[in-house]
Amino acid sequence: MAAPPLLLLQDIALTFGGTPLIESAELSVSPGERLCLVGRNGSGKSTLLKIAAGLVEADKGSRFVQPGATVRYLPQEPDLGDHKTTLAYVEAGLGPSDDPYRAQYLLNELGLTGEEDPRKLSGGEGRRAALARVLAPEPDILLLDEPTNHLDLPAIEWLENEIRAMRSALVLISHDRRFLETLSRATVWLDRGRTRRMEKSFASFESWRDEVLEQEEQEAHKLDRRIVAEEHWVRYGVTARRKRNVRRMAELGALRQERGDRRKAAGGVRLTVSDADLSGKLVIEAIGAAKSFGDRPIVREFSTRILRGDRVGFIGPNGAGKTTLLKMLIGELAPDAGTVRLGANIQMVMLEQGRDSLDPTWSLSEALTSGRGDSIMVGGQPKHVVSYMKDFLFSPEQARTPVGVLSGGERGRLTLARALAQPSNLLVLDEPTNDLDLETLDLLQEMLADYPGTVLLVSHDRDFLDRVATSVIVSEGEGRWQEYAGGYSDMVIQRGEGVTARVAAAAPAAPKKERAAEPAPAARRKLTFKDKHALETLPATMDKLAAEIARLQERMADPALYTRDPAAFGKLSAAAAKAQADLAHAEEEWLRLEMLREEVEG
Repeated sequence: MAAPPLLLLQDIALTFGGTPLIESAELSVSPGERLCLVGRNGSGKSTLLKIAAGLVEADKGSRFVQPGATVRYLPQEPDLGDHKTTLAYVEAGLGPSDDPYRAQYLLNELGLTGEEDPRKLSGGEGRRAALARVLAPEPDILLLDEPTNHLDLPAIEWLENEIRAMRSALVLISHDRRFLETLSRATVWLDRGRTRRMEKSFASFESWRDEVLEQEEQEAHKLDRRIVAEEHWVRYGVTARRKRNVRRMAELGALRQERGDRRKAAGGVRLTVSDADLSGKLVIEAIGAAKSFGDRPIVREFSTRILRGDRVGFIGPNGAGKTTLLKMLIGELAPDAGTVRLGANIQMVMLEQGRDSLDPTWSLSEALTSGRGDSIMVGGQPKHVVSYMKDFLFSPEQARTPVGVLSGGERGRLTLARALAQPSNLLVLDEPTNDLDLETLDLLQEMLADYPGTVLLVSHDRDFLDRVATSVIVSEGEGRWQEYAGGYSDMVIQRGEGVTARVAAAAPAAPKKERAAEPAPAARRKLTFKDKHALETLPATMDKLAAEIARLQERMADPALYTRDPAAFGKLSAAAAKAQADLAHAEEEWLRLEMLREEVEG
């Protein structure tokens, strides 16, 4: 017998102004369930999640939460309040029975010390603190709205593993396909104000969605044929039996009403790129290029040849220097040593990460036309700005809407529309997937596949890199960069590992306060036998623990395990948590001893 739901939304409806945003939505979350909530930008996903969290009251419908069940909600733009430190902010979310040490552990894993002033954090740092706050209590239900925003690849992969090891039920909104496929076990699709549920992970969503839409089209076609038949009867049928005539006229009116009430699926984004003349065969050549800021090397003796038609991805943790390397290759930054040469006839268009080129006071129309008339040149042909807006899912009524009030997804589509309208044979895309819905990402991938020019791409989206990149350039640390053929998954196979969470976590862990209490270097100038033995054996111990964690996570990935044997799932989860803690301790100890060894030998 299935466990009763911890959270239940029934017949939810909500209207903002005109067209209902949500008409009849359902959401049921049972213990240990892993749901992803999908739908187009503007379909109401975030609003439905806020209703589930109890932050927004629906116009109609009911919300039920099991008494005693704990719910934690991560919004897209978290408010850190007036807490003095990030640790105080995270600890404020703990309950009386929660582990207080978990707050500090999560902050360290996410690259924070706990001493930061929440008012001075960047967007990415604030999101990491908010993640620590919702994960620390290990609640019964986690409601996460775009948790990977502003996170780099190591943090995303760490977050995946952390959530997989938790027993919490999960409702997840994300544009990261790989993240959704890894964590979801069921999919809820919010479309035209209504929800549909599929008891499979996101990996099966697109084929299921296409089947549903195809069935809708067939039903709409049958309805249209019935209306045509009834209209033919009205014009040419027998009119002697008045009562029967009245009934059939009423039926015809009902059919017309049904067709009028049917909310059609939103049209798709139509992406076209304005091609320039072909560039030369050689687009970029770097030989021994190097760049440093102060004493910190960003790029060391890097060489590459990028040819016309290549699609090159840049991968690394935040702060590794991806944008610096990219700007050096396209000529915006001069190398300190070595040479960088651009090929002939390069026409470059850059889609920047921060959307800084968008003036918030512009209207949508002005942003597309730069204030010059009401037409825009696309592919060498003039096109009315309203028609071009429709290609990117903007309504004609939004033509005079200020850019400053657009949502993140709308700003992403607008920036993409501006970039693709400019003639180019070299596209430079810095985090192009930010805030784009999955359908737009699909079409962007198809457009890039057909693009005759060259693409340079910085992204933390593993699926997007796999689908687009012909090669990737990866940070190996300390300013070293290595190029691998293929996408992200191909790189992992060749390299033997991905851009793991330890890359990001190790860097901020070094200056923790506990280290200041260790004996000064002068007091410890030699390695003991115990230290030497630990240095020799810890790598094998860490490999053994990593293998054990992978084995436990593989067993917990069985979607039926929790329902079939909750006790076994609990034991596996506890064993995985202990193994991860042991691994973190072993890595810290190895790092301490290795630093001591280098100090002694130096």
